[in-house]
Amino acid sequence: MRRTSHPAGTVHRIMVDSAVLKSNRLGDPTNRIVDVYVPHGHDGSGLPLLVDLVGYTAGGPAHTAWKNFGENVPERLDRLIGDGAMPPVVVAFPDCFTRLGGNQYVDSPVMGNWEQFLISEMLPAVESQFNCGGTGKRGVFGKSSGGFGALVHAMRHPDVWSAAASHSGDAGFDLLYQAGFPDVLRALAKHDHSIEAWMSAFEAKPKLDGKDTMTLMFLAQAASFDPDPDPETFLGLRLPVTHDTCELIPERWENWLKWDPALMVEKHFDAIGKLKAFYLECGTEDQYDILYGTRRIHRTLEAKGIAHRYEEFPDNHSGVDYRMDLSLPYLAEALSR
Repeated sequence: MRRTSHPAGTVHRIMVDSAVLKSNRLGDPTNRIVDVYVPHGHDGSGLPLLVDLVGYTAGGPAHTAWKNFGENVPERLDRLIGDGAMPPVVVAFPDCFTRLGGNQYVDSPVMGNWEQFLISEMLPAVESQFNCGGTGKRGVFGKSSGGFGALVHAMRHPDVWSAAASHSGDAGFDLLYQAGFPDVLRALAKHDHSIEAWMSAFEAKPKLDGKDTMTLMFLAQAASFDPDPDPETFLGLRLPVTHDTCELIPERWENWLKWDPALMVEKHFDAIGKLKAFYLECGTEDQYDILYGTRRIHRTLEAKGIAHRYEEFPDNHSGVDYRMDLSLPYLAEALSR
């Protein structure tokens, strides 16, 4: 629903045929949609580039599609840019959806090399076609799994990205994930503890429910953080807990923790310090307890003297796109300097 009378920008759709995704074990397509927003009155030339990483169960085009009772992201950009609240930017919306329902935007032999895709394939394709972005003028933002992607990319690739924003990005894995493993095991127990049998039943269902999606999400995280290198293991999927007593398997859980931004920041804070802008926020009612991991990141950055903008707000994990009204101008202004 448009909430502005300013002229609409244009959303272009390009396709990126990926070479680095061809090895994924899920059989996911490698020819990927990337929607690209260009503001009214511009062709993209010389503008900064922002990349939108969406949350779990979504793909980039979900943010450019019609939205009931609200704005999609291009409409939000039309309003913010038209009102003068932010300078004009190009925004890319890559489709990174997978058979496991989403993405953490890191390289995995199971999920595919999504970190490489974004940096070595998607970015050059968008920047060459629209003459935007480039060194010092690229930013990445996202919410939930997309916020995790923004956090990890900021810490691992400050030479690529110059600004980042995380809305409720996955952090504090001890609180975020450990409480969910029993539910996953109960779901798998109905299929003789077999991930393959559970997946077969899941993919045959005519209707999904929230419990299905949560189980699938844990499998997606396992595929991202601790894929099984054994080619005989179904899709390389394994959990970091014992199936009978739900006890953590130390070496597997350690592989998950290596990707916890609340821990990663202790070694990669200097990378965040190289950015022009870093925005971090979470709702105080976040139902997945991400608030506490986010606070740990903020505490570490404060202790290290790393400039950043931190926000907490009275809401939960869902339906918080309105918070982009703060983050997008912040990123765009920094990248326009």
